Amino acid sequence: MKLYPQELKDRLIVRMLAPHNESVPALARETQIPKDTLYGWRKIALGQVTPGPAEAPSPVPLSSDEKFAIVLETARLNAHELGEYCRTQGLFTQQVQAWRERCTAANARGPSRAEQAQSREQAHEIRQLRVELLRKEKALAEAAALLLLQKKAQSLWGEDEAARSRSRSVSK
Repeated sequence: MKLYPQELKDRLIVRMLAPHNESVPALARETQIPKDTLYGWRKIALGQVTPGPAEAPSPVPLSSDEKFAIVLETARLNAHELGEYCRTQGLFTQQVQAWRERCTAANARGPSRAEQAQSREQAHEIRQLRVELLRKEKALAEAAALLLLQKKAQSLWGEDEAARSRSRSVSK
């Protein structure tokens, strides 16, 4: 996977987003960067995809306080007013929505000790069931292989020879 300099990513993201709105295929032809890569960068910048370890590059870097202030300002706006606000500020409604979701998630209550214990028990039970399922799958595969070998033996040696070999293995 080819790595691109962060400065190049930032410049191209600014060109893909408002107010420039250059098309991704045109940028791909111009820069020789795959369209899928450019679409991925744009999605991350819009907040539609959770970025990896680093925060997604934004065309206009905003501090956490500024993002929170925008969320507060737009809390009571309807979709039309929000779109108008975003156009005047050079933002996308998806960005504001993602910031709103992060603010909500930041204030969410974490699981209680009882819920954590129950979650650990369930995880342990799931692990045990997976091990048991794997063991049963192996046994089933072995049984299927033995049945297949038995049918082949019967077709090669005939019914009489197969019966004799079974009686020998039973008497042993």
